[in-house]
Amino acid sequence: MAILGSLLKKGISLTESIEQQFTSPGELQKNELRKLLITARNTQFGNYFKFTELLKAFKSPDTSSYYKSFRECIPIFDYNRIHQEWWSKSLEGTGDVCWPGKIKYYALSSGTSGSPSKHIPVSKEMITSIRRTSIRQMMTIHRYEIPDSLLTKGILMLGGSTDLKRNGDYFEGDLSGITTSQIPFWFQHYYKPGKRISRNPWDSKLEEITKNAHKWDIGIIAGVPAWLQLLMEKIVAHYQVKSIHDVWPNLKVFVHGGVPFQPYRKGFERLCSQPLIYMETYLASEGFIAFQSYPDQKGMTLVLNNGIYYEFIPFNEENFDADGELLDSPTTLTINEVAEGRPYALLISTNAGAWRYLIGDVITFTSLQDVEISISGRTKLFLSLCGEHLSLDNMSQAIALTEEQLNIAIKEFTVLGKVKYPHFGHQWYIGCDDEVDENELSLVLDHHLCKLNDDYKVERQHVLKDINVQVLSTYVFDQYMHERGKVGAQVKFPRVLKGDKVIDWENFLSTKDLSQQVPEA
Repeated sequence: MAILGSLLKKGISLTESIEQQFTSPGELQKNELRKLLITARNTQFGNYFKFTELLKAFKSPDTSSYYKSFRECIPIFDYNRIHQEWWSKSLEGTGDVCWPGKIKYYALSSGTSGSPSKHIPVSKEMITSIRRTSIRQMMTIHRYEIPDSLLTKGILMLGGSTDLKRNGDYFEGDLSGITTSQIPFWFQHYYKPGKRISRNPWDSKLEEITKNAHKWDIGIIAGVPAWLQLLMEKIVAHYQVKSIHDVWPNLKVFVHGGVPFQPYRKGFERLCSQPLIYMETYLASEGFIAFQSYPDQKGMTLVLNNGIYYEFIPFNEENFDADGELLDSPTTLTINEVAEGRPYALLISTNAGAWRYLIGDVITFTSLQDVEISISGRTKLFLSLCGEHLSLDNMSQAIALTEEQLNIAIKEFTVLGKVKYPHFGHQWYIGCDDEVDENELSLVLDHHLCKLNDDYKVERQHVLKDINVQVLSTYVFDQYMHERGKVGAQVKFPRVLKGDKVIDWENFLSTKDLSQQVPEA
């Protein structure tokens, strides 16, 4: 086993990693789109949109001809449109709709802005792509200062249940549950909590992991920060120890994704007696998009040659309305046309049958040379009542800076807009179990938001008058999610509340005695 660790650390590379390192982003993406169109040309979608004709544009001397044809022939789809017009046929058992063959798996995803669960197709090619990208990220671990022996330790992956629900001709569940159920045999020795526990429902899975934690030598943990933090707290409390390293002394690496990590860092540091190496991933229900490949990297490396073709819509008032809805005839750009530091809504075409699909995420390029991105937020999770354009990235950074300044741990937060014409306000709900003065917290948070966002600063001087903060026990946030059945590895508390979600949240709070914010025995 030690030999395996040494070999991995010396750097076994995959062909895709080398190809991306020495090929221009534009060429990689052009080739990726060509492969997708060739593979899907005889599907119902491919026949309807004449993929065979589209492919002829790839031979044109005009290097941009292929994209012009692709953009002109295929419309932009959001989930509702592509589901109604195409994916619903696959769900009924029809094959060769948007991707060859029948789709066997569907990832359930409500996102943070939708309500009912979305059914995102997961093809066998997509599962293979996710697996290969996961290995590519693992191969970067030799760039970090860690002992060879780490890769002989267990890897705890806190994902959804692998006991997938059968629904007619297909299975449905969390993407993490789908991919974990497909783990190759050579990895099963390292994988924890193992097949048996992974089949359990969420709450019983956490209990089983906690009871078995002392039996495992864990070196790497992976999952959504909020749920891993909850698990670590349960383990520390169960064994009555001071830190998670009293149970897992060799824990070195945390691979995280799903939400910005800054608000959770303080809480993780309190649970550890040794520093962790944090590695960020961008694994959406629609595919593995990017991962952190270097220590202290500002962004994540966009994966350009593994089953996904990207387009970018400038996230501005010319392309989106105030509610984050896409306007008619938006500007779309290729990887060759983007600029650093500007927000873009992401369109993807994938090897699972998503075509020009508006994923809902907003990204920013932190480095064009290295094709690195960061997640700025969601198209519908920007708060802009009066032009303040407050992004999820702004919120997360401000929360992290507030934690640092006040020496507190904020585990959850959400914000909603209030209108008292002609003035506007923001109502913050902060999940924190430390003693803190709400007025001081409000002032500090507001100060950091002003420094991070010039538009916010300007509006605070004019019509954005009321900034209110209410501190709640983190148990209140957990209870809200539990009562709505929103628990699991890929479920996140919404950072911005709008519409019916505001009413639901406020009704929930009105029924609780917030002076007794502790779990029942």
